[in-house]
Amino acid sequence: MRIGFIVNDVKTEEGKFTTSRLGQAAVNRGHEVWVMGVGDLAYDTDDMVRARATSVPKQKYKNSDTYTADLHGKNAVKRRITVDELDALVLRNVPSDDYLSRPWASTVAAEFARTAMRHGVIVLSDPNGLAKASSKMYFQLFPEEVRPRTLITRDRDEIKHFAKEEGTMVIKPLQGSGGASVFLVRKEDIPNLNQMIDAVSRDGFVIAQEYLKAAEVGDTRLFVMNGRPLRVKGKYAAFRRVRSGDDMRSNIHAGGQKATAEIDKTALQIAEIVRPKLVQDGMFLVGLDIVGDKLMEINVFSPGGLGSAQQFQKTNFSINVIEAIERKVQYMEYYGRNFDNVDMATL
Repeated sequence: MRIGFIVNDVKTEEGKFTTSRLGQAAVNRGHEVWVMGVGDLAYDTDDMVRARATSVPKQKYKNSDTYTADLHGKNAVKRRITVDELDALVLRNVPSDDYLSRPWASTVAAEFARTAMRHGVIVLSDPNGLAKASSKMYFQLFPEEVRPRTLITRDRDEIKHFAKEEGTMVIKPLQGSGGASVFLVRKEDIPNLNQMIDAVSRDGFVIAQEYLKAAEVGDTRLFVMNGRPLRVKGKYAAFRRVRSGDDMRSNIHAGGQKATAEIDKTALQIAEIVRPKLVQDGMFLVGLDIVGDKLMEINVFSPGGLGSAQQFQKTNFSINVIEAIERKVQYMEYYGRNFDNVDMATL
């Protein structure tokens, strides 16, 4: 199998990243693996998508750190490849990371990938589905029963009214990730709300959201693959993120700590409720961030933390993700393109 991974920039990839773990697992299973950044893509005059891509020189790697070291090393294989000739293309770039510094890079990966699909490349996740999920507004399209009460606006008065109704709320930007510009607003903070709104709204719309008290003990990231919780030998690909000190954010790069997750009936019920839409939109590997009996977020762009799930569950889930891609490629080779997102999600 020839498989490609699109990331924001190859130079910034690290061994701990989920993409690197998937790349290592694919190489170890005998596949030809290419990694390319968003800016490495090109549409040539012969109507083919090509890219300046990087691969590794060895056929086996002990871990993702040594794999990534070779990806960046002097012996890395660099070649201009034809993306349309790949068997599978996995979109692992995060558009919100480019939203401010490289706005041109926010959407082009999905656009190039959609073009490559014309020539039979399996693209994961479906770029048409990802286009719908280009902002946190996508979250509002899922059933209301799993979402916190939410207002999305740029109007100060509407936000202040929502704050008075809720008593305690969270505000954050519609575009953004990693816990940046996220504020907890209590009743006593309302007199200072203007400054918070200014900080969040300078780059776009503001999300004002019901505060989930269960977040005080952290949240659980549960990986969902093909619409189903990723489970291997009875162990779920999941981990908990716990707040550090007084910081309300449990994001790992915002100071949160990792812990073992216990997946209960509530988490599985939430996953089942969102499953139909994830399948319909062709979402392959997704991270559900669960707080109590609600979803805090649905991560469809390059969900990270598969290594943390492996650490706590003592299971290499990356292998199972690559096996799922192999099944899709085999299905494609046997049946051709006579399938839709729902068909592919059963593999």
